[in-house]
Amino acid sequence: MKPLIGLALGSGVARGWAHIGVLRALEVAGHKPDIIAGTSIGALIGGAYLSGHMSKLEAWALRLNRIRVSRMFDFQLSGSGIIAGRRILHEALHPDMLSRGLSDLPIPFVCVATDLASGHEVWLRNGNLIEALRASYAVPGLFPPVKIDGRWLIDGALANPVPVSVCRAMGAHLTIAVSLNGEAFGESPVDDTLDMTDSNGHENLRSNDEDHDHPPAARMQLLRQFFRRSNGEPSVFGVMARSLHIVQDRIARSRLAGDPPDLMILPRLSDVGVLEFHRARESIAAGEAAARAIVPRLRELIHRFGNGDNGWNKRWPNGR
Repeated sequence: MKPLIGLALGSGVARGWAHIGVLRALEVAGHKPDIIAGTSIGALIGGAYLSGHMSKLEAWALRLNRIRVSRMFDFQLSGSGIIAGRRILHEALHPDMLSRGLSDLPIPFVCVATDLASGHEVWLRNGNLIEALRASYAVPGLFPPVKIDGRWLIDGALANPVPVSVCRAMGAHLTIAVSLNGEAFGESPVDDTLDMTDSNGHENLRSNDEDHDHPPAARMQLLRQFFRRSNGEPSVFGVMARSLHIVQDRIARSRLAGDPPDLMILPRLSDVGVLEFHRARESIAAGEAAARAIVPRLRELIHRFGNGDNGWNKRWPNGR
């Protein structure tokens, strides 16, 4: 009997490109997951993979440089988030994904979000795929919350950064977690501010033309204050990004200690800043290498399961 493999794709902002390498390595090894749960960018990569359009997202990510990263955010100063997020959806994702439903995907897929009112973890299993993805990566203050079934939802990293528990609840016999913050904490850049200038030193900051609540000059001044460093201090944006990284790291460590996966994939990403989206090639390669490293152990565990799952829990304490 072959065990059902559950893959938990964790949060990690720009480091999430590593999930592309993980999925590719597992597929090449012949061990495609039977269940996927994703949080934040883990949900985004998982949704693109299961809808058959991960290659488009990867090609777009590989074209990013510092200037293009700054241009992919459509800044706004009205609403519930400073980044509208429409530009990312239209440029990075295949148009077919806009009309797909979660239930249309070939295997069970769950996007993890957080209820803004209660703080409860929310598992999105039905409904529009894009809306679920937007809710899962709605970083507070940056992207606006998404209203689904009467609830305002925000980034799932605030509740369950690496959703191993979701995979188990969905029926996985063997769980694999991909943690993007698993190396020694504290090695990431303290200030992870986006580069707002081009190669000639000219400002490349652009705001959303649909924001009519603030005059253009005032809007641009506020955005400069938000994204630029002053007197050697971290920028407001850098502080927010780093704070989120600290929170999700601490939550992930606690939850994984209490409910460890059967296998852990830890891409070597400590030198990749959480907003360095332009380093996709390095991140993808790190994910691929880390996934290949666990394949022998994965095959061993699959073999043990197939040789007598009735004694699985006795022989393997972490089995479910």
